[in-house]
Amino acid sequence: MSYIEGVDRNQTQLLPASVEEYVGEEAAVRVIEAFVGGLDVRALGFGRAEPAGTGRPAYAPHDLLKLYLYGYLHRIRSSRRLEAETKRNLEVIWLLRALRPDFKTIADFRRDNRECFKGVFRRFNLLLRKLELFGAELVAIDGAKFKAVNSPRRHYTVKQLTELTAQIDARIEEYLGRLDAEDAVHADLPAALTKEQLQAKLATLTERRSRYQDWQTELAATGQTEISLTDPDSRGQKQVGVGYNVQVAVDAKHDLIAEPAVVQDQNDLAQLHPMATAAQTQLAATTLAVVADAGYHEAGQLEKCEQAGLTTYVPARTGTLGQGPGGQPVYPKTDFTYEAAQDRYRCPAGQTLAWRYATKARGKARDYYYTVAACGACPQRAQCTTAAYRKISRLENEAVVERQAARVTAKPELVAERKTIVEHVFGTLRLWGHDEFLCRGLEMVRAEFSLSALSYNLRRALNLLGVPTLLAAMTARA
Repeated sequence: MSYIEGVDRNQTQLLPASVEEYVGEEAAVRVIEAFVGGLDVRALGFGRAEPAGTGRPAYAPHDLLKLYLYGYLHRIRSSRRLEAETKRNLEVIWLLRALRPDFKTIADFRRDNRECFKGVFRRFNLLLRKLELFGAELVAIDGAKFKAVNSPRRHYTVKQLTELTAQIDARIEEYLGRLDAEDAVHADLPAALTKEQLQAKLATLTERRSRYQDWQTELAATGQTEISLTDPDSRGQKQVGVGYNVQVAVDAKHDLIAEPAVVQDQNDLAQLHPMATAAQTQLAATTLAVVADAGYHEAGQLEKCEQAGLTTYVPARTGTLGQGPGGQPVYPKTDFTYEAAQDRYRCPAGQTLAWRYATKARGKARDYYYTVAACGACPQRAQCTTAAYRKISRLENEAVVERQAARVTAKPELVAERKTIVEHVFGTLRLWGHDEFLCRGLEMVRAEFSLSALSYNLRRALNLLGVPTLLAAMTARA
């Protein structure tokens, strides 16, 4: 019995197979063709949306956008690798109708149209909304650190530059001393370095010191505390070294990304309100419940969300709650009851702490409450404070924080559900290799992540509905 054999490569076929036959009816590439084909690239702001009357013809924005969506969906983001796919991948050949743009053309398209990709993402989400894939009732917000193209070795803080300058000064002093000693005795140095070699090292150190000083001057002028040499917009981030803070708001119904964002902040304290309101706008929701982890708990952000009609569920950070300065256990602030009518606190021992003064601490207005006489004779003072008396501070908008705590206590299941809604989104993107940016600059990185978020939502929609349903929806839209 023989094996199944393929056709002879040199055989001439009277009726050659068309490329159409190599792309299945339920191939995801057909959804990309239908979706991008129905976009108004001129309204989205893409360059060369209208062909020029003179000069060399350009590639249509539709074709290059199709190539990028196909690449990001299949974990191919490099312009050189995308160029290679146009020559060997039958699906890409079908999608582009055998067009073969070079890598420079592909890369320039992403750079020149970086502000348009967010609009493409929103157009696709609009289609998903019409298909009722968004619940628009509950969203979970989370952030992750993605690497920038900037190496940690090309990133400096003010403290590092100060230390490096001091080290160079010490080395310069050492070399100058050795040169002076050599000149004094008119003899060869006992070390391996000659006088010429020492002078060369001094020149190198002097040049490096001058470079460090220039960077310090630049930081002082801009008010920044760190500088990145390869990607100036990237910042030092935990876990990844140098990168960006990536934010997503994920709808709970089918775990689809409602709003993606990229910021430079090293923490999430200022992201709750902008992410929540952006998600509310994109989902066209009049009311919306928002859940996030303790990293988003900030009184000002909670207050803005409340004013916007958003219901937030954000647990407070524990920190040193219930600990004195030396780590000694003491009554936590939550054991003290605020009596709004009298504007005072009541302690666990039943004593009252009266209002004493108001001031600003760490940039926030606070009121302070204490009663020295009550603490002095209190038998529970050792369990309450390590000082002579207990002092309680209260933010001017702490009532918002207290209402937030009551909501979290009433619905702890929402806080637990947050992980199942949003955390696997970042896990999927990391698995696809999208957690390391290829572009430089904040705007380019935002464009790149819009493509990543779109590819994630496209894959989710394909898994939920399948190709025929999505194609039918796009045909009906057209």
